[in-house]
Amino acid sequence: MARALYLPTGSCLIRESNSKHHISLLNGDISGIALSVSLKVSSTRSVRKGVRCAVAEGFRETLGVSNSAHRPRRVVGRGSRLIGSGSAVPKLVVSNHDLSKLVDTSDEWISSRTGIRNRRILSGDETLSGLAVESSRKALEMAKVKPEDVDLVLMCTSTPDDLFGGAPQVQREAGCIKALAFDITAACSGFVLGLVTATRFIKGGGFENVLVIGADALSRYVDWTDRGSCILFGDGAGAVLLQAAKGDQDGLLGFDLQSDGHGQKHLSLPTIGEGAVKDIGNSNGAALKPPKPSSHSCIQMNGKEVFRFAVNRVPQVIKAAMEEAGIAGSHLDWLLLHQANQRIISAVADRLQIQPDRVITNLADYGNTSAASIPLALDEAVRSGRVQSGHVIATAGFGAGVTWGSAIVRWD
Repeated sequence: MARALYLPTGSCLIRESNSKHHISLLNGDISGIALSVSLKVSSTRSVRKGVRCAVAEGFRETLGVSNSAHRPRRVVGRGSRLIGSGSAVPKLVVSNHDLSKLVDTSDEWISSRTGIRNRRILSGDETLSGLAVESSRKALEMAKVKPEDVDLVLMCTSTPDDLFGGAPQVQREAGCIKALAFDITAACSGFVLGLVTATRFIKGGGFENVLVIGADALSRYVDWTDRGSCILFGDGAGAVLLQAAKGDQDGLLGFDLQSDGHGQKHLSLPTIGEGAVKDIGNSNGAALKPPKPSSHSCIQMNGKEVFRFAVNRVPQVIKAAMEEAGIAGSHLDWLLLHQANQRIISAVADRLQIQPDRVITNLADYGNTSAASIPLALDEAVRSGRVQSGHVIATAGFGAGVTWGSAIVRWD
């Protein structure tokens, strides 16, 4: 099985095909197609070590070539600057006291175990797309970028208003008329994956401005009779604008992304339905009975296992990302984790030896907003003046049965 890693012009390209290994030196590009000279090598061990600093181990890039006449020549190897942020939350505030009227719980019980006191829930005519559009407009306004200058919209969500995807609707409503738009589904890890994906489109695809949105409405899939889960989740949206920059201005300093499907049993939102019909007759293969419409169950989560997983694996990916970035924990200005549970946030900070006053959190006000949690907290920190230009932030997300990852970023 062939595998390729594509790096900026002047870097090496590794190709594996069965037992044969090749190195190519990228020495230029014409209309986005890299020109290379290949040399056979006997081992890839030292080569892989050499590219570890440029591409996170285990992450694969492929360079796409567009035939669109209107798109300018692709420029490979550029950096990305984070220059704008925005956020939006529903109007309805649901407090711990409100939940105590639904299930056997109390404000003290919830806040002492999770750190959550309130959460926002979609109501009335509010939609997730509406929140995503509002947060996007704020990010564009801060970045001073016109909607029509956006090249790509990434909607990181697992709960779109339309199961076929929400990004094109956000693109339309936000006025990003020239942008490609698609969804990324990775639940609570979604924003970190979307952030890294955006930088790859800028670095290898020649895109100038990319809007990354994290938005979720998990309240739609909560069992409101289960006090173990209904207390955790809220709805919201956050967005950032990444802009192409010179390589030495790159705001993504390092990253590490992981996934393991064995963890699905501990965190999932399965589909309920009969699925495909197996009773096939003689009428040209048509099913005799159509399947019943499928639906989704409520969120299923093993809290103890998720906690154990997060406090062990999240520090590992953050350390790997810092190693790639070439920085120590003392060089971090802020730690910004997915806002799932205050105990998890505190445990990860302790393992990384990061003091509480360097940890960004708004969990108490919004609960777990899934893919929205990191950009929502980041936007509040930027607008309050806590995060300033040049600050280095270690971000990390985890979830989605399971995926997890970290990105070390510098706010412009």
